[in-house]
Amino acid sequence: MTDAPAPPLIALVQMTSGIDPETNLAVTDRALGAAAEAGAIMAFLPEMSVLLDRDRARSAAHIAREEDSAWIATYGAMARRHGLWLHTGSAPFLSDDGSRRVNRSHVIAADGTVAARYDKIHMFDVSLPSGENWSESSSYAGGEALVVVDTPVGRLGLSICYDLRFPELYRALTERGAELLAIPAAFTVSTGEAHWHVLMRARAIETGCHVLAAAQAGVHADGRSTYGHSLAVAPWGEVLGEAQPVPGEDFTLVVAPVDRAATERARQAIPLARSRANRAVDL
Repeated sequence: MTDAPAPPLIALVQMTSGIDPETNLAVTDRALGAAAEAGAIMAFLPEMSVLLDRDRARSAAHIAREEDSAWIATYGAMARRHGLWLHTGSAPFLSDDGSRRVNRSHVIAADGTVAARYDKIHMFDVSLPSGENWSESSSYAGGEALVVVDTPVGRLGLSICYDLRFPELYRALTERGAELLAIPAAFTVSTGEAHWHVLMRARAIETGCHVLAAAQAGVHADGRSTYGHSLAVAPWGEVLGEAQPVPGEDFTLVVAPVDRAATERARQAIPLARSRANRAVDL
């Protein structure tokens, strides 16, 4: 009897991105080298991996339309050099008409080509009990399209950070064939301590998907602090890997297996799609 092949490995890159894109890209390059050395075939970066700066006037010098930006070509060169598929987390770009910004993810194949792009749908406009106030929609336009893309580790549904709080998005992605969910994030410390783990596990359980959440962590150059704890969660809800802060390191790597058979097992055990189809009332 031949043993089944081992599940492929993915890598989550936890970072403390700052206000200089070149520095952030250099950290990313080192992290992708470590991911490839660890045997991962796809790596995931956090939200705003290339530039995390809440000073809108200062950050404007770096932000352009995607077609005018060098960032995607740089990520493509990294993917080719390290032989990895890459989820960029997200980066800020100008919208096509140049009027506002978009918070955009890219999935880049190992040959450097762009396989998919996604603009964050839900804007983070909140006033938190900690006293923090955020108004993402004052500068950013929300996306309008759901995106699912084929990758070497399965069909991947795309989302970003605050999208996490809208379970209907993940149900829609699952109905479009998603087997894995990317949720790159820059969660605040207060919301992370309260909600991060339970929401990530809930999204995995209610969809029967792997959840892959690379996160920003620590104190950033723009003065904000983020929660970290990058997570890989299996479809049954168990945590496959979690990043802990490592003092003095500019990135932390989490390597985890993605077993597509686990998705099938979870969905057979609790057949949510069939139960919805068989219910007596429309909700």
